Amino acid sequence: MKRFSPYTDLALEAAEAIGIKEREQKGIEVAEKESEAGRITTVRITNSEGSSRTGKPQGSYITLESPYMRENAPDQHCQIKEMLAESLAGLCDLGREEPVLVVGLGNRYVTPDSLGPKVISGILVTRHIKDSLPNELKGKVRPVAAVTPGVMGLTGIESGEIIKGIAERIEPSAIIAIDALAARSASRINTTIQLADTGVTPGAGVGNKRFSLNRETMGIPVIAIGVPTVVDAATLVNDSLNSIIGSMKEASSHGSEFYRMLEELSDEERYELIAQCLDPYTENMFVTPKEVDSVVESLADIISGGINMALHEGISSNNVDSLL
Repeated sequence: MKRFSPYTDLALEAAEAIGIKEREQKGIEVAEKESEAGRITTVRITNSEGSSRTGKPQGSYITLESPYMRENAPDQHCQIKEMLAESLAGLCDLGREEPVLVVGLGNRYVTPDSLGPKVISGILVTRHIKDSLPNELKGKVRPVAAVTPGVMGLTGIESGEIIKGIAERIEPSAIIAIDALAARSASRINTTIQLADTGVTPGAGVGNKRFSLNRETMGIPVIAIGVPTVVDAATLVNDSLNSIIGSMKEASSHGSEFYRMLEELSDEERYELIAQCLDPYTENMFVTPKEVDSVVESLADIISGGINMALHEGISSNNVDSLL
């Protein structure tokens, strides 16, 4: 019988599932920093043992967490854009003159998966006008190209194949790829942004892995930016079941047969209960909040603003919207 194992795209959640002492032994480094708008956590996976234990490639993962991301809070959103821009610049040396390709992964027709394409609509694209910029912007912006490759179900072509072809043609110094993610905890849906220098595998969060975008496949640095917009339904059921079992154990008399039954319930038995609840969609059902439409629009604005600020020297949180 299959063992229940909650899936997450977030390196932070994978690290949290491991004890602090074990992290140090396994080559997993975690550092936190608080700000007015939220928390910044950096997870570094330094060796193959840490990679195997977390299920994530070796590299650096920066996680921005803030409840303001899913609220109408313009001032805090400006702060989060600045946090994102600073984190992005610190994750990879993007320089100031070299071209960068920004890629919006996902399906624009499926709201929880439309984050990437929506971010692209807010990117300041300058590669085609670099020789005709107004004087006030010359020397303050860099050549930037952006593309939304769509999904294989609509194009019949792997997103990675499209991006690789474009990269070979325009020769960017780096690729920034934006994609929707899946979280382990429902509280992190639409409140978390993860940046990683390890690239991204489109569709991994919903069990539909495709051509990976990383330094090995593209030949240049690939920075991944993602937001968890869904959570695995089996995870929600498992958490609910654990809560119910905990409450029933507290209400049961110690030493009673019923208490012993709850105490001895194994992971395999718990998984069987989950399978019965979700059948026939045990491994293929994901949940998203009902307000996902408006939240994704807000998140796309935050991420595109942060990317613009990181890529263009002449853009700040004060003028990022006026230049689009």
